Amino acid sequence: MAEPRLAVRRKNRPCSVRKRSRVPVQPSAVSSPVARKRPSSGGEGPPAETSCSDNSEEDMFGDYDSFCGNDSLLAQVDDIEHKYLQDEKLDVKAPGEIIPGNLQPGLHQKAQDNFSTSENMVVLKADKEDAFQINETDAVDNNQEQTDSILDELPSSQLLYFEKMNKLSSGSRISPASEGRNKCVNSSSEKIRSPSSFCHDAEQINKPTDSSSDSKSDLFKTESLKDHLKSAMTGNAKAQTLQVSKTKQLKEAILSEEICVARKTIESSSVDIGPFYGLPSKVKDLFRQFRGIEMLYEWQHDCLMLESLQQRRNLIYSLPASGGKTLVAEIIILQELLCRQKDVLMILPYVAIVQEKVRGLSSFGIELGFLVEEYAGSKGRFPPIKRRIKKSLYIATIEKGHALVNSLIETERIDDLGLVVVDELHMLGEGSRGATLEMTLAKILYASKNTQIIGMSATLNNVGDLQKFLHAEYYTNNFRPVELKEYIKIRDTIYAVDSKTENGFTFSRLLNFKYSSNLEKADPDHIIALVTEVIPKYSCLIFCPTKKNCENVASMVCKYLKKEFRAHREKEKQDLVKNLKYIGNGSVCPVLKQTIPFGIAYHHSGLTNDERKSIEEAYSAGVLCLLACTATLAAGVNLPARRVILRAPYVANDFLKKNQYKQMIGRAGRAGIDSAGESILIVQEKDKHLVQDLVNSPLENCHSNLLLELTKGMQTLLLSLVGLKIAVTYEEVNNFMCSTLLGVQQQLLSKEKSLSEIIKDGLENLIEKGLLKGRISEKDQNSKCTLTITPLGKATYKGSIDLAYCNLLYRELKKGLEGLILESNLHLLYLTTPYDTTSNCSPDWMIYLRQFNQLSGAEQKVADIVGVPESFITKKASGQAIRKNVDSAVVNRLYLSFVLYTLLKETNIWSVSEKFNMSRGYVQNLLNSAASFASCVLRFCEELEEFWVYKALLTELTKQLTYCVKTELIPLMEVAGVLEARAKQLYNAGYKTLAHLANANPDTLVEMIEHLSRRQAKQIVSSAKMLLSEKAEALQEEVEELLKVPTDIPGTY
Repeated sequence: MAEPRLAVRRKNRPCSVRKRSRVPVQPSAVSSPVARKRPSSGGEGPPAETSCSDNSEEDMFGDYDSFCGNDSLLAQVDDIEHKYLQDEKLDVKAPGEIIPGNLQPGLHQKAQDNFSTSENMVVLKADKEDAFQINETDAVDNNQEQTDSILDELPSSQLLYFEKMNKLSSGSRISPASEGRNKCVNSSSEKIRSPSSFCHDAEQINKPTDSSSDSKSDLFKTESLKDHLKSAMTGNAKAQTLQVSKTKQLKEAILSEEICVARKTIESSSVDIGPFYGLPSKVKDLFRQFRGIEMLYEWQHDCLMLESLQQRRNLIYSLPASGGKTLVAEIIILQELLCRQKDVLMILPYVAIVQEKVRGLSSFGIELGFLVEEYAGSKGRFPPIKRRIKKSLYIATIEKGHALVNSLIETERIDDLGLVVVDELHMLGEGSRGATLEMTLAKILYASKNTQIIGMSATLNNVGDLQKFLHAEYYTNNFRPVELKEYIKIRDTIYAVDSKTENGFTFSRLLNFKYSSNLEKADPDHIIALVTEVIPKYSCLIFCPTKKNCENVASMVCKYLKKEFRAHREKEKQDLVKNLKYIGNGSVCPVLKQTIPFGIAYHHSGLTNDERKSIEEAYSAGVLCLLACTATLAAGVNLPARRVILRAPYVANDFLKKNQYKQMIGRAGRAGIDSAGESILIVQEKDKHLVQDLVNSPLENCHSNLLLELTKGMQTLLLSLVGLKIAVTYEEVNNFMCSTLLGVQQQLLSKEKSLSEIIKDGLENLIEKGLLKGRISEKDQNSKCTLTITPLGKATYKGSIDLAYCNLLYRELKKGLEGLILESNLHLLYLTTPYDTTSNCSPDWMIYLRQFNQLSGAEQKVADIVGVPESFITKKASGQAIRKNVDSAVVNRLYLSFVLYTLLKETNIWSVSEKFNMSRGYVQNLLNSAASFASCVLRFCEELEEFWVYKALLTELTKQLTYCVKTELIPLMEVAGVLEARAKQLYNAGYKTLAHLANANPDTLVEMIEHLSRRQAKQIVSSAKMLLSEKAEALQEEVEELLKVPTDIPGTY
C-alpha cells in the first residue's frame, strides 16, 4: 500500500472564530504561541525603522501586528527563534547542520487561507496561524486545546496521514515527508499561485529529500524568520483584491487540489486511487446528479482497478449489451482529461450516437472544465484548435475520427492525444467503415507510443487477433444487470433456447390468445398475441426485415387492438401527433397518424431527423409502447424494451448473423428500466435448422477489410502513409502493413498473393493515377526508392475522397473553372452531389423535364456544361429512342442536384419529397450525404491552389447543406440535439442566439417550449454553454497566438 497522499484542504474560518482576542503569551512558554495576523485599516505603531529583507520596501508593520495588546507577533517569533537556537536539546554537529532532539514541525501547523486572485496569482490575505512544537511533552501539556481545535478542521485523510507520520517519526529524526511538509510551509506563497502548483507540491511530498548539510542549512539562513514573515505580510497587504466570491475561489482551489493529487496518483502504480478512481469526488456527485448512478457494478470496479489500466496499457473489454461498458469508458476518459491533462478521442459508429454522447457529456465538460467537440457529418475542424488551457474531448464518427488523426499526425500533435476509446470495436470487420477504423488505429499505434487505446464491444470472437493488432490486454465478463431469456416461436408454440439440450430448444408454453379466422389470416405469426402480453404497461420492439414491413406490421397491430389502448396517455399521444404535424409543416405520415393513438409507431431510415427524434423521445418517455423497427436501431441510440420480437431471421434478404442477433436481443431488459427481459424469434418451419445453428453458433470472427475495400481501404492507406511521411519507402510501408490487422491475419486473408506483392501492386497503381511519385523497382533496389505524394494525392487523402472518384472530381472542378454558373448554387450543388448516391437513383423523366423547364436560362446551361442536353431529357420524357449515349451516372447526379437545389430553396423536406415522388427519408439522407461530401470537397480544394475560387463558395454551401434552414435558425441548430422544429420553437420564444440558449433557465424553457422535458432542456442549455465556451476559447487562442512574441526575431539571441 503506497503512502497516502497529502491533500491540503482550505476553507474559510467562521467569522466568530476569526475575531476572537488573542491571549498574550508569556515569554517563558516553551512552545510558541498561536499568533494571528488580523486585518487592519490603519497602523497604530511607530514608524518603521528596519527594512524588509529585500531592502526595497518600507516596513509597514513595525513592532505591532494588531490593535489588541502590546505584544507583537514578530517580536515573539524573534524571541522564540533565539531561544530555539540556544536550546540545550539542539545538538549542533557542524556549522549549518542541526539535529533536533525531537522536532516535529508541521504536526500542529494550520493555515486558514482566504484567496483573492490578482493577475493569475492567488494571494494569501487573511488569518494565518503557525505553531512550532519544540518539545513534545511540553507541547502536549500547553497546547492540547489549540491542537484539538486545529486538527478538528483537517480532513480525515490528512489526520490519518499525521497519525501515521507520528508513529514513523518516533524513532527517527526528520522523515522525508516531514521535510516535504516543511518545504510546503516555507514556500506557501509559491504553492498557491496556480492550480498546477498543487500538483507540484503533491509531487514534492512523495519524493525523498536530500538530507545533506546544504539542504539542512536552509533552515537557518541569514534572513531571520521575522524578516521573512514581515516581507510576506507586506506583499499580502499591498495585493489588490478583486471582487470575486471567496466561496467560489475556495471551491475551485479544492477541486484543483483534488485533480492534481489524483493526477499524481494515476501516474504511479499505487493501489491508492484517491477519492473516486483517481478523480475528484465531484465527479461521483455529477454521475449521481446527471445519470442517477449511486454506485458501480462489481465488474466495473474490477475493470477500473485492472493493472493494465493502472499501467496505461491498451485494453479490450467485452460484455453483453446493457452491462454498463460505457460508464467505465467515461471514467477512463475523465481520468485522462483531468488527471493527465491530455486530449481524448472517442470513436462511435453513427452520427446520431455521436450527437447523443455530445449532449450527455457537455454537462460534465461545463462542470469540470474541459471542452466537448463534435466531429460528425460536416462538423469538425482540421486540424483541431490547439488549446493552451482546457483539454478537448473529440467525439467522432469513424470517418471523421480518421481525418482527425491524420491532421494530428501531420501537425506533429498526435502525442497530445492521450487516449482513444472505440465503441463497437467489432465494426473493424464491417466493410469500408471497418477498413477506415483499422487505418485509424494502426496509425495511432505507429505514430504515438504514449496514446492509450481502449476498445469495447458486446460481440467479439477472435479476440486474440485484435489483441495482437492493438497490443492490448483483454477483460471479459458475462454480467448482465437484468436477466435475458431467449425464446423462439414456431407456429403457436414457444421454445426456450437451451444450449445444453441436443437441438438447442426446450418446450416452454403454448400461446394463450383466441384468434378469429380473419385475424389468423391477417396475423399468421401471432404478433398481436405476443405484443399484447406486455403493452401498454411495458415496452416492446419488433425488428422487421425491411422498412415497408415495419410500416405494415405497425398498421396491422393497431387495427386489431382493443379501444382501451387508445386511452393510455391519450393527451400525450395527441400532442405527439400535433408535434409531427408541426414538424412536417402541416403534413404527417398517414401510417403514424393511424398508429400513434394506439401507442405504436415505426422507426427506420425513411423518417426525417426531426420525426425520428420525436418518436425516440416519446418511446423513451413511455408515451409510445411499441416500435416496429429495422436492424439499424439495434446499433443506434439507446431504446430498450421489456420484450424484443424478431419478425423473421432475416435482414432484408440475408439470413441473420449471430452478431446482429445478439445486438437485437441485447435491447431487451435494460438496467434500471425493466426487472426482466426476453427475446422471441419468430421462425418458419423451413428455417428451423438454420435457426438452430444460429442460436448455438459462436460469434462471427472479425477480419480485416483492407483488401475487400481496395479504393477505400488498402490504396487509401498507402497514399496517406506516404503523404503523412509515416512510411516513404517500400520497406517502411511493408513494415507498417505488418502491424495492421491485415498484417496479423495475412496468412488467412491473402492466399493468392503475399502481402508484399499486394503492397507493391497498390503503390504502382497510385503512381499510375498520378497520386504518388517515385519508382518501385525490382529485386533489392525496391526498398531504397523514396516515394513522394503529388498535390492531387495530398488533396485526395486530406479531403477523404474515395480514390475511385478523385480524378473525376478533379476534372469536373477543373472544367467548372472554365465556366462556373454562379447565378444560383445549382452548379456548385452538382459538384458536391456524392458520386455513390447515383447508383440507386431512378429518375422520373416527367418530373425531370418539369424541373428542368422551371430553371432560368443560365441554370439550364449547367445541364449542357455537365453533359446532359435538353434534347436528351425531352426524348426520355416522351419515350423516344435515344441514339446518342449519355453517361447515366451524370444524368442521375444532375437529377439529385435538382432535388438538393429545390430543397435549399424551400427548406421543406415534405414538399420536396412530394414534388420528386421520393420518400422523405431518402431526401433527408441525400441532404446529409451532400453536406458531408461538400465538406470533403472543400478540404480537397484547400490543398490545390488552382481551386482557390471554390474555397469561399463551398464554405457557405456546406453550411447551407448542413442545416438546410432559414439563416436566422443556424446559430440555434449548431447546438447538439437542436433540430429544425426545435430551433423554430426556440426562435419564436425569443431565444434567437447561442448566448440566449447558454444563459437560459431550463425550467423557463420547459414552460415556454411545447413537448420539451426538463432533462432535454438541461441538455440543450449545457450543450449551448459548451459550444459558446468552445468558440470563446478559440478566439482567445487566436488572440494569444497573435500577441505571442516570435522566438526567431532577427538580431535577438
